[in-house]
Amino acid sequence: MSFLGFGRPQPTSAEKIAAVENELKVIAEMHSRMLKVCSAKCIDKTYREGELSKGEAVCLDRCSAKFFEAHTAISEQLQKEGAARGFGAGM
Repeated sequence: MSFLGFGRPQPTSAEKIAAVENELKVIAEMHSRMLKVCSAKCIDKTYREGELSKGEAVCLDRCSAKFFEAHTAISEQLQKEGAARGFGAGM
């Protein structure tokens, strides 16, 4: 029985590795969705220049910041709800 785990067994190394791998998968999926959404919204499809225009760069910056902020808020809420139901405690 662990004081920090409130009586729950501590996760094994394999469980910790699985948790980190899952977190990396979530981050990679979020990045992929953000890239797809923000590129479609901000980048001119005619590709007239080799570099991003100032407007495109600003749009991408704002879009990615908002996307990440929303993702973070949703993740925090899901963690709170999971903790209230007793999921994920002790990791």
